[in-house]
Amino acid sequence: MSTLEQQLRNNLTTAIRARDEVGSATLRMALTAIKNESVSGTESRELTDADVVGVLGREAKKRRESATAYDDASRPELAARERAELVVLESYLPAQLSEDELIALVAAAVSETGADNPKAMGAVMKVLTPRIAGRADGGRVASAVRAALGA
Repeated sequence: MSTLEQQLRNNLTTAIRARDEVGSATLRMALTAIKNESVSGTESRELTDADVVGVLGREAKKRRESATAYDDASRPELAARERAELVVLESYLPAQLSEDELIALVAAAVSETGADNPKAMGAVMKVLTPRIAGRADGGRVASAVRAALGA
């Protein structure tokens, strides 16, 4: 079991004892998603901390999208619940890159690959993705790369 997964389990126990409904429900959901990821595929596997961060990142993205959808549907109480769950999940994720940091990383990847047109976006993303690793949303990264390549 990864150290991050163990930390989630310990924090779930703490949240249950503190009668923190949002925290315990969110941690249960996250641990279920981690368990599903570990048993998906042809055989069960042990997840690393990086795998767990990836799962938590996907769950956080779901919460962001759900909150937006609830806002659009005039359901502020449900949007607030999704945002509360997002706060819990983000506490386990690496800090998000600022816009300036993202632009600097994109510029370095563009110069490293020698990309000069939008058709080279795949090569830039291939170099950039491991460096960002959960610290920025894919949509933000893609738009920054498009802007740097003049698309």
